[in-house]
Amino acid sequence: MRPDAYLCPAQPRVPGPIRPHPSTTMLTEAILAYLHLAAILTMTVFITSEAALCRPEWLNAAVVRRLARVDVIYLFAAIAVLFTGLARIIWGMKGAAWYGAQPLLHIKVTLFVLAGLMSIKPTLAFLRWKKAVERDGSLPAEAEIRSVRRWIMFQAHLILVIPLAATLLARGVWTR
Repeated sequence: MRPDAYLCPAQPRVPGPIRPHPSTTMLTEAILAYLHLAAILTMTVFITSEAALCRPEWLNAAVVRRLARVDVIYLFAAIAVLFTGLARIIWGMKGAAWYGAQPLLHIKVTLFVLAGLMSIKPTLAFLRWKKAVERDGSLPAEAEIRSVRRWIMFQAHLILVIPLAATLLARGVWTR
């Protein structure tokens, strides 16, 4: 008996490819969703850490080094978000054709790319600050710290809009 025969018991058996059991598909979808959510939460934790650490009143040599490390972890988390999202599109139940036609997915990706582009300035600043600390122990000016923190906050608030598009997409709002 074919694995999907229980779905339509009244229909005669038709030769063709064997489809995976629906529970296998659901398990794959659940694992992909879990990995994507774990990556998103990791990214959120580390952008929040950057925002918390990047303050003129707290900045010292140890914090500069920590910011540089946190930023690397944030980068890897963002890459994980991107790859797990692509995995959901490729191997998820809805498939690439469905996702490709959805304007909300394009909005999500655009916001994600914008957030990534916004992270370049803080990343370069952290690397520059770390180099200065290691070279002669100098710390950045208060105005520069505030400017970089502002970029981080804009980025964090932009990232906050992405789950709205995701929940609308998941519930079929404005889908094609």
